[in-house]
Amino acid sequence: MIDGLKPYPAYQDSGVRWLGEIPTHWEVTPIGRIGTLMKGSGGTKADDSISGVPCIRYGDLYTRHEFFIRSTRSFVTQERSAEYTPVSYGDVLFAGSGETIEEIGKSAVSLITSRACCGGDVLLLRPTHEVVPGFLGYASDCDSSVHQKAIMGRGVTVMHIYADRLKYLWLPFPPLPEQAAIVRFLDHADWRIRRYIAAKKKLIALLNEQKQAMVDSAVTLGVPRCERFQLLGSAPPARVNAAWETARLWAVAQIRSEKKRPDLGLLSVFLGRGVILYGEGGGQVHKPSLDLAEYQVVHTGDLVLNNQQAWRGSVGVSSHYGIISPAYVVLRLDGSLDPRYASYLFSSRSMVAQFVTSSKGVGDIQRDVHIPWLKNVRIPIPPREDQATIVEHLDRRLADLEHHALRSEREIVLVQEYRTRLIADVVTGKLDVRDAAVRLPDEVEEPEPLDAEALVGGDESEDEVDLDGAAREVDG
Repeated sequence: MIDGLKPYPAYQDSGVRWLGEIPTHWEVTPIGRIGTLMKGSGGTKADDSISGVPCIRYGDLYTRHEFFIRSTRSFVTQERSAEYTPVSYGDVLFAGSGETIEEIGKSAVSLITSRACCGGDVLLLRPTHEVVPGFLGYASDCDSSVHQKAIMGRGVTVMHIYADRLKYLWLPFPPLPEQAAIVRFLDHADWRIRRYIAAKKKLIALLNEQKQAMVDSAVTLGVPRCERFQLLGSAPPARVNAAWETARLWAVAQIRSEKKRPDLGLLSVFLGRGVILYGEGGGQVHKPSLDLAEYQVVHTGDLVLNNQQAWRGSVGVSSHYGIISPAYVVLRLDGSLDPRYASYLFSSRSMVAQFVTSSKGVGDIQRDVHIPWLKNVRIPIPPREDQATIVEHLDRRLADLEHHALRSEREIVLVQEYRTRLIADVVTGKLDVRDAAVRLPDEVEEPEPLDAEALVGGDESEDEVDLDGAAREVDG
């Protein structure tokens, strides 16, 4: 699609440091001269004329193009008690605040919808001059624009951008026919990129599902899979190898209550990853307390449960020695379980299902582990040689799936970086797409979901993904 794209014949200095040179027939204008900036929450009170209309908040705005462009299906409808500003076709929305400037700097969306409203900490730009709607969205979303917003931002723990500063955001403006060509080209490129990313994400989800199925089968039925079963006696019921012993969790575990070690390294429990070093959470874990004296000591081989998220599977057997928040349950396991087997076991569906029934709370967001109920959790206890066989089997079989998942995740990152660079090069005039836009098809369809059965080979009884076939479908 980008083969043959070349720079424009001639350039001029834009006079804007971050923008550099632009084509000689382009102009540079601050968005304050293009339209009116207003705060999203200070507008019309919701009434019958906009009740039930999709409403946009900051949290939704942050998802940007995947969320808004060409679709209104994912909009979140809010209650009518708040005040909202109606959003029209062609309006551009900016998140007004966020923890980092990147969050708010990359939150520009040119809405492709005829009826919506916005509220919360959102800034709205309503063009008063003739401009191709999609162009403003792409120009505001490019990396160079984000850099300029970073200079405008103010704040310490939370960054803010205000309308009186945002109006000085300088953007390049080609003639209207050229804006239309740029939007046509980038819309088509964005569609292809989103389709590729959606396919890769689906492949990753299938690989993760396959990994989970392998773990569930091995830790409860053994390797090779047994032919005779027994009921674990758990709630909900689960089948396990008839040759294995079973016991209540409290027969092999005791609550550890060791504290006063603020000198030890911080740990956390991360969904899907188990017990990790705090610094490996990538900023997605809660900030620690200033006083670490009451933090619990975790020894290697301890079972740790996130007190409020264990029902979702946020548990793990630690391979680290450190301290963790008092909001976790730390259990010392005896020698009945190989720590490596225990790590697989307690992340299995049969165990997580019991953590659900051992938790209580309101709603589906937060449920606390109830220790008296946790004591009723039942576990299989294979012979130690069987545990070692299961661990060896899973380590070997999951490594290949993990490799393919990590490769796909890396490919998603690379194609997102490519998208960012492509938008920046096109909207700032580094690449001329006028001829390429003419050759594109007239309509762009939304990505279609891939066939899950084709990706897994169509046989649910098997515990392996057809990786070669999946890769061919994704890459095709």
